[in-house]
Amino acid sequence: MLSYCFQFGLLTKRKYVYILLIMKEQHHQEVNMAKVLEVASFCACANLRKASRAVTQLYDESLQPTGLRATQFTLLVALSVTGSISITDLAQQLVMDRTTLTRNLTLLEHRGLVAIAKGDDQRTRLVTLTNQGREALMKALPLWEQAQTRIVSGLGRAHWNTLLADLSDVVSLACEP
Repeated sequence: MLSYCFQFGLLTKRKYVYILLIMKEQHHQEVNMAKVLEVASFCACANLRKASRAVTQLYDESLQPTGLRATQFTLLVALSVTGSISITDLAQQLVMDRTTLTRNLTLLEHRGLVAIAKGDDQRTRLVTLTNQGREALMKALPLWEQAQTRIVSGLGRAHWNTLLADLSDVVSLACEP
């Protein structure tokens, strides 16, 4: 294979030497497997994201008959609680970046579940839950309740309450400057 690469000009002697030097350097920078295994087992980010994906899948399956995903349901709930709110303020409350939030809100707007309008100045956009959004939320609530009950019952009320408090603490720690 190597002679083929030289024969057809795919590899010059200079490039070959360079590749060998890089490979030798990488060989000396072996990964600390103990540290990698520690990260794989105990990384807060990885473990929280894994739990989040599993729970999101459960709620997505439960909410499927409504056509809503768990992320969309959460936005409808937040808008129901806050009323009309700027995208910036909503992003801060949900600890989301504005780009992701805007993309999700646009999908809901196309379905007629939220309305997005200009605020007091050109830079501000306000989001409001529409009547159709309230109806979708009312239809989704019993399905959400089934998924919620599965989680809370599975963990037990005391464990669930502790988990909620711990998650709140994690959010506070992560959001500290």
